[in-house]
Amino acid sequence: MSISYLGLLFAVAYHADRQAARGRSLVNNPTIYTLSIAVYCTSWTYYGSVGRAAETGIGFLPIFLGPTIMAALWWLLLTKIIAISKANHITSIADFIASRFGKSPVLGGMVTLFVVIGVLPYIALQLKAVTVSLDVLVHHLDDFQDMRGSTGAGWGDTALYVAMILALFSILFGTRHLDASERHEGMVTAIAFESIVKLGAFLFVGLFVTFGLFDGFGDLFRKAMADPSLKRLMTFDAMPGGFAAWFSMTLIAMMAVMFLPRQFQVLVVENVNPVHIRQASWLFPLYLLAFNLFVLPIALAGRLFFSGGGMDPDTFVLILPIQGNQVWLALFVYLGGLSAATSMVIVEVIAMSTMVSNDLVLPLLLRFRAAFREDLSGIILTIRRGIIIALMLLGYLYFRLIGESHTLVSIGIISFAAVAQFAPAILIGIYWQGVSRRAAMGGLMAGFIVWFHTLLFASFAKSGWIAASFLTHGPWGIAWLKPQALFGLPLFDPLTHSVFWSLLANIGTLVLISLFDRQTAVEQIQALNFVNVFEKGARGGNEYLWSGFVSVAELKKLLSRFIGPAQAELDFANYMQHRLLKLEEHAQAPAHLVAFAEKRLTGAIGSASARVMVSSVVTGEELDLHGVMRILDETSQVIEYSQRLELKSRQLEAATRQLQEVNERLQELDRLKDEFISTVSHELRTPLTSIRAFSEILRDNEEMDLGDRRRFTEIIIKEAERLTRLVNQILDLAKIESGKMEWHLERVDLVEIAQDAIDATHQLFENKSVRLKFHAPLYPVMLKADRDKIIQVVINLLSNAVKFCEASVGAVEVHLRQVPEGVGIEVVDNGPGIPKEDLEKVFEKFHQVDQARDETMDVPLGTGLGLTICQRIIERHRGRIWVESELGQGATFKFLVPLDPGE
Repeated sequence: MSISYLGLLFAVAYHADRQAARGRSLVNNPTIYTLSIAVYCTSWTYYGSVGRAAETGIGFLPIFLGPTIMAALWWLLLTKIIAISKANHITSIADFIASRFGKSPVLGGMVTLFVVIGVLPYIALQLKAVTVSLDVLVHHLDDFQDMRGSTGAGWGDTALYVAMILALFSILFGTRHLDASERHEGMVTAIAFESIVKLGAFLFVGLFVTFGLFDGFGDLFRKAMADPSLKRLMTFDAMPGGFAAWFSMTLIAMMAVMFLPRQFQVLVVENVNPVHIRQASWLFPLYLLAFNLFVLPIALAGRLFFSGGGMDPDTFVLILPIQGNQVWLALFVYLGGLSAATSMVIVEVIAMSTMVSNDLVLPLLLRFRAAFREDLSGIILTIRRGIIIALMLLGYLYFRLIGESHTLVSIGIISFAAVAQFAPAILIGIYWQGVSRRAAMGGLMAGFIVWFHTLLFASFAKSGWIAASFLTHGPWGIAWLKPQALFGLPLFDPLTHSVFWSLLANIGTLVLISLFDRQTAVEQIQALNFVNVFEKGARGGNEYLWSGFVSVAELKKLLSRFIGPAQAELDFANYMQHRLLKLEEHAQAPAHLVAFAEKRLTGAIGSASARVMVSSVVTGEELDLHGVMRILDETSQVIEYSQRLELKSRQLEAATRQLQEVNERLQELDRLKDEFISTVSHELRTPLTSIRAFSEILRDNEEMDLGDRRRFTEIIIKEAERLTRLVNQILDLAKIESGKMEWHLERVDLVEIAQDAIDATHQLFENKSVRLKFHAPLYPVMLKADRDKIIQVVINLLSNAVKFCEASVGAVEVHLRQVPEGVGIEVVDNGPGIPKEDLEKVFEKFHQVDQARDETMDVPLGTGLGLTICQRIIERHRGRIWVESELGQGATFKFLVPLDPGE
C-alpha cells in the first residue's frame, strides 16, 4: 500500500511536470503555494503534537502559534527574502547566507555543515514515525506493547527499507534536472496533494474520536474533567517550564517555518509569484487551525482509553481507530502520516543535497581529483543523488542510535533550536548593511557551539552515549558548564535555557564583531544589494562588478563544463534572442552576458563557486580543470581586491565627470555674464540717449515756445521713469541670478493676481486705444506662489503685448489656464508676430527681435530684460514660460506653474 501511494504521488508529480512543459503551470496558484508551505506539518505535527498534548496539555500550541505569528509578518520579511533570492539566483539557505556576506565559500560550507547536523534528527523523526505507524498496522494492538523490539535490525529492519524507499523517491522528485534554481513543479504539486491527504485524515480521525467513540466535545471534555490528571492538561500548569517554555517554543517555531531547508525551498526557491504571499499569509494559519481542532480531543481520548499507561501517546492517532474497529480509517490515518513524513523528507533532502553538493562535496572533489571529462553535469547529478542516499542513511543511523530513546517532539525540538541559529545572520543581514562576513561566521559558530553543548550532547547523555555525569556535574566535572545550568544559572527549562544562551551568544558575537570589523569591497556591494533590494528594483545584477575581456566562446565553454554543451548552447541562444544580440564566438561578452552566465552556473555549483569560476575567465585566464582546482585553492581576497580596484576606478570616473560639469557650469556663467552686460547696455542706452537729446534741445533753444518745451519735458520725465524701472529690473535680475532675491511663497488666487496686473497696465491700453479682454472662471484658482513676483510677470507680458499692437485696431486677450500639471496665464495679441527662427531666443536675447520692430521712442515695460526676468521668476516656481507665434499672426505668451512649487 505504501509503495502504491508513493507511486500515486510520483504520477501526480509527473503530470504536473508535463503540464508545466506545455506552458500550463499548476503551481502558479496561491492555493497550491499555500498547501506546499504546509510541508511544515510533518509527522511531528501529525503524531507528535497529540503525544505532546497527552503529556503537556495545551503545551502543543506554540508549535502552531509560532508559524501563525510569522505568517502575519510575511508581507515584510518573506517578500524581501524572495526578492533578494530571485535577483541573486539563490538556491538554498546556505547560498543565501554565503551570498549576503561576499559570496564566501567558507561561510557557505559552514552553514551547510550545521544544517546537516541540525536537521538529521528531524529526518530521523520521520523515519521513526513511519516505522512505528507501519508496525502498528502490521502487529495491531496485541503486539504493540513493545514496538521498539518489533522493527528489527539490519536487513530485516523496517526503518532501513523506509529510508531507502524515500531516498529513491527523493531522487526521482528532485534530481532529474541539474539547475537547482529551477522550480520543481511536480514536487510542489505532489506536496500540495499530500497536504490535503494528511489534513483530511487527521480531521476524519478527529471526528471519529469525538463523535464516534464519544458523544461530542461536551461528553469528551466532561469525562476528562472528571479525572484530575487530565483536568490539569487543560491549564498552563501542565506545560514544563511555564510561560518561558511557551515563549521559547513559539520563537523557534517562528524561525523554523522560515529557515528550515524545506521551508526555504517551498517558500522562496519554489515561489512562482510573490503576490501569492498575500493569500498564503491568512490561508496557511487557517490550515494550521484546522489541524489544531482535534489535537487535544484525540490526546484526551487516548488517555481515557489507555489510562493504565504503557501506550506511546505518539500513536494515539493510529491506535484509536483500531480500538474502534475502523480498519479503513486506520489505513487512511496511516496514509496521512506517511504523507506528513514523506513530504518533509523529500523536500528536506532535496534542499540539503543541493547545499552539500555545492558547498561541501564539489569543492573538495575538484580540489583532490586530478582529471575529469569536459562535461561535469552528469558527475554533479550523480553526486547529488549519492548525497540523498547518504543523508537518508545518516538519518536512519541517528534514529537507531539515539532517536529511539526520545519522543517525536523532543527530536523535533533539537532541530528547531538548531535552525533558529540562522535567523540572526539572515534577518539582521537584510536590514543592517554593517554586518560583516567574520561577524556572521563568529555568530553562527558561537550559537552552534552552545546548541551542541546544551541540547545535542545532552540528548546523547540521555541516550547513554555520553556519561550521565555530563548532565549532573558538567564536562570534566566543571559545574558551571553543566549543559542545563550554564554558569550555575538553572533559571529555565532545558529548551529555554539552550535557546536563550545560544541566541545570546549568536547575536552578541555578530553585533560585537560587526561594530569593530571592516567589510571587504565585495561584502559592501552585496550588503547594499540585499538591504536595498527594492530601492534598486531587485535588479540582482552583478554586471557592474565585471570588467576586463572575456570572449563569448570562453564563457560558453565554462558553462558547458557544468551543465553540458547542449544545454549551454541552448541557454546562450535563448538569452541572445531575448536581448536581440548578435555576437560572434570571438567577440567580447558584454557585462550582462557575464552576469547571466554566473547566474546560470549558480544553479549547478552554488553562488560562491560560480563567482570564482566566472571571475577567472573574465580576468583573461584560460580555464581548464587544473585552473579550476587552483582557483578553488585561492582565497576570496583575490576577487575582493580586483573589485576594490574597479570600485576606486568608478569613483575616479565619477569625480572626473563632476569636474567636467563644474567647468561647463563656469563657462555657462561666463556666457550669461556677457549676455547680461550686453542686454543691460542695450536697455540703458535708449532712455539715456533720449534724456540727453531732449535735454540738449531744451538747453540750446531758449526761444522754444511753451507748448514744445512742456512736451519735451514730459518726454524727459517719462524716459527718466523708464530708466528707473530698468535699473530696478536690472537689480532684480542680478538678485535672482545671485540667489539673493527674497521669495515669499503663500496661498494666492491667480484670478485676483491677473486682475491686479490688468488694473496696473490699464493706462497703457487706454493711451494706445488697444482693446483688452479677460477670460477667467468665476471661482478662485489657488496656488502657492510669490504674489508680487507673479504680478510682475503678468504686467511684463501685458506691457509687451500692448507695445506691438497697432493703435486703435490692436486687441489683447488674457486667458487663465488650469490643467492637471498646474495653472497659468496666456496673453494673446494681434501684433506683427515673431519669425519662427527667433522663437527659441525670445527670452534670452529678445532685445535683438525687439530692436528690429521698435518703431517708437515710447518703449513701455515689456523689454527683452523684462522677459528674461519673467523666465527666471517662472523657473523659480518650477514652471515654464514660452511663446507661440507666426509672422503676421500675432503672438501668444504663456506660462504654467505647479500648484505647489516647493520651497
